[in-house]
Amino acid sequence: MTKKVFVQTFGCQMNVADSSEMLDALALRGAQETADIDDADVILVNTCTVREHAEHKAVSYLGRLEKWKAARSGRVIIFAGCAAQRLGEKLKKSYQFLDIVAGAKGIENFGGVLDESGLFGTERGGDIIKKSAVTDFVTVMRGCDFKCSYCIVPSVRGPVKCLPPQEILARVKTLAERGVKEIVLLGQTVNAYKYETTDFADLLEAAAAVPGVLRVRFMSPHPLYMTPKLIEVIKNNPKIAKHVHLPAQSGSDKILKDMKRGYDGKMLLDTINALKAAGILVSTDIIIGYPGETEEDFNDTLKLVDAARFSFAYCFKFSPRAGTCAALKNAVSDKDVVKRLDILLNKVKGYAAAAYDRAVGTKQEVLVETPYKGRASGNLWVKFPAKQASGNIVTVLIKKSDGTLLYSE
Repeated sequence: MTKKVFVQTFGCQMNVADSSEMLDALALRGAQETADIDDADVILVNTCTVREHAEHKAVSYLGRLEKWKAARSGRVIIFAGCAAQRLGEKLKKSYQFLDIVAGAKGIENFGGVLDESGLFGTERGGDIIKKSAVTDFVTVMRGCDFKCSYCIVPSVRGPVKCLPPQEILARVKTLAERGVKEIVLLGQTVNAYKYETTDFADLLEAAAAVPGVLRVRFMSPHPLYMTPKLIEVIKNNPKIAKHVHLPAQSGSDKILKDMKRGYDGKMLLDTINALKAAGILVSTDIIIGYPGETEEDFNDTLKLVDAARFSFAYCFKFSPRAGTCAALKNAVSDKDVVKRLDILLNKVKGYAAAAYDRAVGTKQEVLVETPYKGRASGNLWVKFPAKQASGNIVTVLIKKSDGTLLYSE
C-alpha cells in the first residue's frame, strides 16, 4: 500500500531543499506527499538548530506527534536535519514513539537510512513527487569550513563538500522539466563553490543555460568570495537575478574579528559598493547584541547600514549556541539589545522603503508567482492590476510604491 507523507520543515532554504531530496527518496520507495497531516502515514520533520528557539520549536512539535501516531497503527515519524544531528539517538530515549533519526550530515544517504529501518519494504521505482512551484531549491554544496564564533552549522553539517556540477545541473534539469521556472542555488557559503575547474560563477551560468529555467538566484554567499568575475556574471547574464543577499553580521571591525568573519568593515563596504555599481540590489543579515558589543560597535553597524542602504535586512538578537565560542562570552544586557534592535529595524525599514520608491517609473521584469503578484529581478515584490499566468516573466511599468510593494501598470 502506498504510504502518504506529510512534511514539516523548519529553518532555512537549505532545509527546504533537503526536504525535497528526502521526499524523492521516499517516493522511490512508493510514498506520496500529502498536505493533510490526518491523512498521512508518515511524518517527516526536518529541523533547524541555528537558534535555540528553532530547535525548541522542532522538538516541541515532535512531542505533540505522539497522539497523531497513536491514532492509527503503522504510522512512522522521521526526525531529520540539524537538530537531529545535534541531539542524536538520545531523542529516541526521550521520545520512544520516534522511529527514525536522520542527521543533516547524512542527507545524501537518507535512502539507506530508510532501508535500514525496514519500514519501507524493498520495492523501488515509485514516481518522483512532481513539483508545481514556480521556485525551487538546489543544493550545490554541504557543510562549511568557516569557524564563525557564533555558528553551530559546521558542527551539525560538517566540512564543505561541493557536489559535482553534472549532478547539480541534472537536478536543475529535472526541476525545470517539472515546471519550475526559478532555481535557487544553495550552500552555507555558496559562492565558495569549487569543483575541479568549475567555480561558482561557471556553475551559475551553466544553471541559467538549462532549458526551461527563466531565472537563477543563490544564497547565502560569503563576502570573501564575491569576486569580480562573479559580479560580472551576475551583471551581464539576464537570467541571473540582480540581487545578492550578503550576510554582513556587523559593521564593527572589533566584532567582525571576534566573530572570525575574515573581513573588516571597509572590505565589506567595498564589496557592497561593487555590487551596487553593477546594478545589483543588496540585502543582508545583522546580529545585534553579540557578546562584547558596545555602543560604539553598534554605531559602527548603523554607519554601515547608512552607507550600504540595504534593500532589506534580517536583524536578529544574538542567540548563544552550546558548543560555540561566543556562547562562553558575557552577554549584552537584554535592555540594550532590545533598544539597539528597535533603532536598527527602524533604520532598515526606511532604506527598504527607499529601494521600493526608487523603482517607481522604471520597467521591471517580473516573475509571476501568484496570479496578481511576483518578484522583480532585484527581489522587489510587484502587484499586477490584472491576472497573470504563474511562471511567466512579464515586463511591467512601475506606477507607484507603498514602501513594501510596487504597483505596476
